[in-house]
Amino acid sequence: MKLAVITHILHKQKNEEYYSYEPYIREMNLWFKYASDVIIVAPLSKDSITKIESKYLKDTISFKTIPQISFLSFLMTLKSFLNMPFIVFRILNAMNAADHIHLRSPGNIGLIGCILQIFFPKKPKTVKYAGNWDPNAAQPWSYKWQKKILSNARLSKNIKVLVYGEWDGQTKNIVPFFTASFSKTEKINSIKKITSPYKFVFVGTLNEGKRPFFTIKLIENLLKMRIPVSLEMYGNGVMKQELEEYITINNLDPFIKLMGNQNLKIVKKAYCNSHFLILASKSEGWPKAIAEAMYFGCIPIATNISCVDWMLDYGKRGILIEPDVESATRMIEDKLSDIAKLQEMSVNAMEWSQQYTLEYFDEAIKSVIKI
Repeated sequence: MKLAVITHILHKQKNEEYYSYEPYIREMNLWFKYASDVIIVAPLSKDSITKIESKYLKDTISFKTIPQISFLSFLMTLKSFLNMPFIVFRILNAMNAADHIHLRSPGNIGLIGCILQIFFPKKPKTVKYAGNWDPNAAQPWSYKWQKKILSNARLSKNIKVLVYGEWDGQTKNIVPFFTASFSKTEKINSIKKITSPYKFVFVGTLNEGKRPFFTIKLIENLLKMRIPVSLEMYGNGVMKQELEEYITINNLDPFIKLMGNQNLKIVKKAYCNSHFLILASKSEGWPKAIAEAMYFGCIPIATNISCVDWMLDYGKRGILIEPDVESATRMIEDKLSDIAKLQEMSVNAMEWSQQYTLEYFDEAIKSVIKI
């Protein structure tokens, strides 16, 4: 089977091998097991490969480079429209040559792919919608268009749209799905002891969407209340410098450490050594860090977005907070007063997350790629 992958994910090349963000590559290597040949249509960067990127394992990959597109400024918009005929041509060629079409959505390239797949009604198709499928969520217009096109069974035929969470009122095209990071061989059976000093971890990009300042101020508040806590923050981003300055100015260096981008092996160790994960995101699809932390009994503290409330079983497998530092501080203070309840929460989180192994994920992919 020849598989065509249409994605906005930025790639890098070293010799004849292609690299990208490690969680994405890890997943796509599972998809590629069921294809004899692969066509990838995606942007390509000349930047150096980083420690959070890995390579495709498939040898038979035909990579078709397309420009990145953006509509954030007039100049970017003009350039994107000028590049559009070439992008459409490359995507149509790949779709025409494929036995199975796989789209990565949402995103601007995803929108183009969603429109063009309409012209291939007889070809089997899958779409991995990695964003928030919540029908009531405030989202960019391009995301809303993609959701409408993909949900419409008259426009999108012979297709399975894989979304995070279970939502009422969906069409036959929509299939609840998940993702996974760890093998069943990495399961731990020991119960994590929730004891003082309490260790917190943050894993994500240091940008406004992940609210890293919220996380730091939450830890600062707990310290002011003389609750012994510490925080390790994994990830880089545009806010790194101002976060470093805030930590230094407020004498938080002994308690809060910025660890930068690290590979999954190091992040896994952080999950195992931490009691709590904080992720107060503004938007998520399937929040990978939450599921990963839960796998090792690390209790998630998260805002109620996308399918997070379902993942946390409405408070039985984690702590749901409002995006208000004072409110969240009081919530955590209250939860820390009942350690037995937190121990139960940790076990519940671990048992639930450990259902979603890479092996189970592999079987799920196998079932949907053969429509």
